[in-house]
Amino acid sequence: MRGIIMHGPGDVRVEERVDPEIQEPTDAVIKIVAACVCGSDLWPYRGADTPDQQLMGHEYVGIVEQIGDQVNTVKLGDFVVGSFVISDNTCPICTAGYQSRCVNGEFVDGGIGTQAEYARIPHADGTLVATPGQPDEDLIPSLLAASDVLGTGWFAADAAEVGPGRSVAVIGDGAVGLMGILAAKQMGAETIIAMSRHKDRQKLAREFGATHIVEERGDDGVAKVKELTDGLGTDSTIEAVGSQESMMQAIRSTRPGGHVGYVGVSHDVELPGGELFFGLVHLHGGPAPVRRFLPELIDLIWSRTIDPGKVFDQTMTLDRAAEAYAAMDKREAIKVLLKP
Repeated sequence: MRGIIMHGPGDVRVEERVDPEIQEPTDAVIKIVAACVCGSDLWPYRGADTPDQQLMGHEYVGIVEQIGDQVNTVKLGDFVVGSFVISDNTCPICTAGYQSRCVNGEFVDGGIGTQAEYARIPHADGTLVATPGQPDEDLIPSLLAASDVLGTGWFAADAAEVGPGRSVAVIGDGAVGLMGILAAKQMGAETIIAMSRHKDRQKLAREFGATHIVEERGDDGVAKVKELTDGLGTDSTIEAVGSQESMMQAIRSTRPGGHVGYVGVSHDVELPGGELFFGLVHLHGGPAPVRRFLPELIDLIWSRTIDPGKVFDQTMTLDRAAEAYAAMDKREAIKVLLKP
């Protein structure tokens, strides 16, 4: 089969890989129907923690083609959505709702890689969720979004304790930040401030529910957020970048007693103890337990209550992987859907 392998910064290639097979009785093999490039894929693409070789891809939907003897919740022919982290969904961490840190977990990037034609999914019962039937073609992008960016944005809003009538700032206008806006809208937020300098992303932010756009960054951005919230700061803030600047902007934009949900992959972030102590801000986040939210998100998509698939503004074939990565790296695309 064909699959994408990163060989170094800026060097992604489509190569022949061995077809996956059942290795454990809890495995499933799925035929990938759609995958995509994630914003987090750009960190190694740009040279941060880049391995010598890595199988790429962790967002995926597909059709079950093989199952092990101990797989019970999905069956052959099911259309499934999978989390970007493998989980058994039965360990104490999973049952507490944090499947992304399952004691038997592993990230789909690296050892599995779903930017490919097929993938072996360990712990299939705990990782995959079947849709109610075979989806219409137009639902596939939204279901794909649920496997990571929608689930991550949803977790960020949940961690920030977004709720009816609350004010929310969203730091980061990539796919995850935009999904955080959608989630905040669904959770009943009254004021949703999107921090964005890009007109195409601002437009989509408005479609997803943003009530205000702030283009300023750093201290100027914080001042603008406070101006929009009676000088207090927001009740809830979503941090969806992972840099020192974005984390501090999130913390400083939040009122005392408010909540920050952070899901940007952290790179060189250091938190000042004194500012945290006197800021009285709650911090909660990390790799999103997408599996916790998948049943609810699939229902919302299936009923056409939400349309997160709008976040995909370009579609390419797997053979154009290098072009897809470059488009996202140059901000020529918000998110690229890949079809095998």
